[in-house]
Amino acid sequence: MSTIVEQEEKTDQLEAARLERELEREKLKLSRFDSVTSLFLALILFLGAFVFMMFVVWLLSGEPKPIALAPIIENPPGRGENPEGFERDFEPPGAEEVEDLMEPTLADTIEAVTDAVSSVAASLTTADTNATASTQGTGQGDSRPPGPEGEGDDIIGRWERWELTFNAKGKKDYAKQLDFYKIELAAFGGGGPNVIEMASNLSTSPTKRVNTQPKTEERLYFSWKLSNPLLQFDRQLLGAAGIQVSGRNVIRFVPKDLENQLANMEKQYAEEKGKKFPHSIAKTVFESTADGSGYVFSIVSQRYRKGY
Repeated sequence: MSTIVEQEEKTDQLEAARLERELEREKLKLSRFDSVTSLFLALILFLGAFVFMMFVVWLLSGEPKPIALAPIIENPPGRGENPEGFERDFEPPGAEEVEDLMEPTLADTIEAVTDAVSSVAASLTTADTNATASTQGTGQGDSRPPGPEGEGDDIIGRWERWELTFNAKGKKDYAKQLDFYKIELAAFGGGGPNVIEMASNLSTSPTKRVNTQPKTEERLYFSWKLSNPLLQFDRQLLGAAGIQVSGRNVIRFVPKDLENQLANMEKQYAEEKGKKFPHSIAKTVFESTADGSGYVFSIVSQRYRKGY
């Protein structure tokens, strides 16, 4: 009898041990909560490692360097630095120009200020004139004198075919655009010394500098085609830099980098139209518009010569 009791007790103990082991196994099983937690933890670790790798790449890459545009040379080798005739010489305005260079009347000034309240669009271009050197001012700066005969001669120079358009909400906005492109305002002539007085930092504190040897100036320059409010802004900005403008020619100097950028834009635009660059181009109009915190030029129209 005792043997049977002992066997039953032993069986009960084994059963209790089995149940205890099953309970322990249940506790050790992976729950749904544990699965979701593990998934999120893995994602966090992966994203953290990815961000760290990107940070290391950014540290090792350094500052991005813009790719410089290759200069576009439109004429064949053999052209010198000096132009033919008086085309690039800075001379005092002639008798026919005095009227255009006179200070505006009060009525004209009021009208210009009224027009400037709204957006102003004006174009920079060279003067359309066949005047001679004895009575008129000089040309607008084609620094390429005639070279050897060939197809390179049969083109219209940038100074003649380019037109730069500015959209400005007022004098401050216009000055910011000039500073952004590093375009300098300048005045020369007027019967005084043969110098070029230039102004920069126009939107902050206009600064004056003087070139006492005008023939050394090789940058492309433009004047206003028609009288407009922006011309009055030019005069005011030059005056703020301490430069006299009464009876003088007012122009804008385009830096070489900007000239090269515009030339590459013009070349790409013409070639996309299936035109031969630069021989087929008669006129290219660039427009300056706001772009984020700065400004950008774009081509709004391009006219072509017949037979090209």
